[in-house]
Amino acid sequence: MNKSMLAGIGIGVAAALGVAAVASLNVFDRGPQYAQVVSATPIKETVKTPRQECRNVAVTHRRPVQDENRIAGSVLGAVAGGVIGHQFGGGRGRDVATVVGALGGGYAGNQVQGAMQDNDTYTTTQQRCKTVYDKSEKMLGYDVTYKIGDQQGKIRMDKDPGTQIPLDNNGQLILNNKA
Repeated sequence: MNKSMLAGIGIGVAAALGVAAVASLNVFDRGPQYAQVVSATPIKETVKTPRQECRNVAVTHRRPVQDENRIAGSVLGAVAGGVIGHQFGGGRGRDVATVVGALGGGYAGNQVQGAMQDNDTYTTTQQRCKTVYDKSEKMLGYDVTYKIGDQQGKIRMDKDPGTQIPLDNNGQLILNNKA
């Protein structure tokens, strides 16, 4: 073999060994490529959303009274009681029976008219509403505790990172990793 060929092989071998040495240093000295996730705690917020809850209710009303003092019932009762009372007794006894019948009839007529007025009602339907709150949970993110080698750190993330978080060439977390 000639000298130049030998020199070329020697230079090629030296170059290959140099590249291999540099490459092996880079691989072994690089450090971890992922941070290990120690814990990921979900952060939630309770949200209360108001809404109207309505129902129809039957409401009973008393009709307006035309005769507040119940005069018509008293007069009709007194007349009827007087007529009935006049049927009993004779002389002065008849007069007393007529007066007592008129008084009793007047009172009874007054009470009957009052009962009729109290029972004179009508019913309407009204809508009654109240505000109720529906509760729901909104996910805010995750409080993540991670470890890179012996160093431990904490960070809040939008999504659950799983078991590992990728690192860049400088050993920093890659948080916008699109998977």
